[in-house]
Amino acid sequence: MKILGIIHTHPRGFGFVTPDDPDECSGTVFVPAQFTAGAVQGDHVEVELADKPMKPERGPEGKVLRVLKRGREQITGVIVDQAGRDQFIVYSPMLGPEKDIIVTGTNLAIGQRVTVKISSWEDLNGKVIKILGTMDDPKIDVSCAILEFELDPSFPKKAIEEAKSYGTTVNDISDRRDFTSWEIVTIDPETARDFDDALSLTIDKKGHYHLGVHIADVSTYVRPGMMLDTIASKRCNSTYFPGTCLPMIPEELSNELCSLKEGVLRLTSSVLMEFQPDGKLVNYEIVKGAIKSQKRFTYEEAKRVIDGQAKSKHKLLLEDMVKLCLLLKSKRRERGSVDLALPETVMHVDKTGKPTGFKVVEYDITHQLVEEFMLKANEMVATHLSKTVPASVYRVHQAPTLEDQQSFFDLARLLGFKLPKEPTTQEIQELFNKAKKTPHAQQLSISFIKTMKLAMYSPNNVGHYGLSLEHYTHFTSPIRRYPDLIIHRLLFEEPGKHTSLEKICLTCSDAERASSKAENRVLTLKKLRYLLDLEESAKEEPTYEATVTTILHFGFTFDLTDFGMEGLIRLAELPHYYNYDAKRQLLQTDSGHKRIRLGDKIVVKVEGINLPAAEVFWKLV
Repeated sequence: MKILGIIHTHPRGFGFVTPDDPDECSGTVFVPAQFTAGAVQGDHVEVELADKPMKPERGPEGKVLRVLKRGREQITGVIVDQAGRDQFIVYSPMLGPEKDIIVTGTNLAIGQRVTVKISSWEDLNGKVIKILGTMDDPKIDVSCAILEFELDPSFPKKAIEEAKSYGTTVNDISDRRDFTSWEIVTIDPETARDFDDALSLTIDKKGHYHLGVHIADVSTYVRPGMMLDTIASKRCNSTYFPGTCLPMIPEELSNELCSLKEGVLRLTSSVLMEFQPDGKLVNYEIVKGAIKSQKRFTYEEAKRVIDGQAKSKHKLLLEDMVKLCLLLKSKRRERGSVDLALPETVMHVDKTGKPTGFKVVEYDITHQLVEEFMLKANEMVATHLSKTVPASVYRVHQAPTLEDQQSFFDLARLLGFKLPKEPTTQEIQELFNKAKKTPHAQQLSISFIKTMKLAMYSPNNVGHYGLSLEHYTHFTSPIRRYPDLIIHRLLFEEPGKHTSLEKICLTCSDAERASSKAENRVLTLKKLRYLLDLEESAKEEPTYEATVTTILHFGFTFDLTDFGMEGLIRLAELPHYYNYDAKRQLLQTDSGHKRIRLGDKIVVKVEGINLPAAEVFWKLV
């Protein structure tokens, strides 16, 4: 059987094809590296499906027969070497180390970041059409990522005019539920500018919790047929880089009129939910509303109030939110949802894009309560729409196979945790509860995440494995996600007036992946630049603490916890000869005196950094 679709390639060579017609094939088609036939990211290809995939549990597999249409004519990269007179080698992160591009030109030099127009994809040669700058210049990291992943860096004049036409204030709320006298607050990161969710909570005489999740009503301003909607439907989401953001809608709306700022009147779509004292939902209502947030909390400020380190008139509200959060978390654990709490590494950059440091943000109770309330609102809206409209947009997440999870099971057992042969989600959750009291919690969380399939948008509701939910969608961030905006329209407008939900889901899922790759590319580069500065400015050679995360036949990987980075050291780079023991997942010398095991704490140092390839060469100390 043959299908047509768009291929998404990985730097390691393999790819996944999204079918043009989802009815022809269930899910994406895996294409091994040797069968991509030279196809690159975004190409429209013809694929022959394999009768017997190598790993049937992974889904359909195939090989590219031919490239029907190239997805791009240009590609960005770095000149890394000279191949001859006026000939240079360009390394493109998107194509990976096995596909160097040969370019011809004058005024070119090693280290330049360039845009290349490809003359031949088969021979991978082309012409430099623009010199973007040099690899040493951090201020162009974001602009290069925008070009590389074909993101849209600016808004058309008409879209800006449409956004400005609404003015800066809300004047009429006569047709809405008036929540302006309610005690409503926002809790967001310190650097946030687009506040799209606010919270209210009261407890009645029966001990029932009345939770309000108030979401910015973007759908009132971004309407079908407007240039604002056309642009938002192409961007699909905002993209966040260290120190800056590429918003889905203009800042006149995202940071101003739609943003639920403190002390100003704003329009909302509000989900009002009533919970019994045990956390069971007994009633809900979804309405158009208007609020006036009484306080803009950062996560850090809210945490200090909860801990009694700062005073606030909203202290009781925050304490009640913690109580409801813990009830909802308990309910989520009961149904088997795996609770992961990984810290986030936030890079700080100056005006030139140079990294100045980083902050490890712990996933504390303030982050947890906001997440629990957003999860509940999203679940409630998805369930409601499943009963009230013919079709909707769902956030779906397929379950991993036992084979996918085997490496995680092996790691857990090697670290001393007991697991049955085929653990249930409840047993996995219990494992994480026990792991929280050990040094292995973060390592296990990262290993578990690596086994998971990607969540995506779909009109076919197959459920959400990670949350153990039958109905789930994205409703709570319409400022920065287009699927959320579609959900708002489905809630309050006549269904059937929208373009194909199937097409919206595919486009938004693809755009989400592109944004994520762009964000990760820039974040990794900033981390490496910071690491390079540490190396160059240190009087003595710096060393770094790490944890061994994977044992391989050719070496081992490790995690530098504070940096949120993974490294690799090969056996050939070790000072002694080590044997690979697959059964016990360890490396050891012939004498057995030296061993490297999963979970071992080690010390490493940097041998070299390759910025174009975003690669660090490490040495075991």
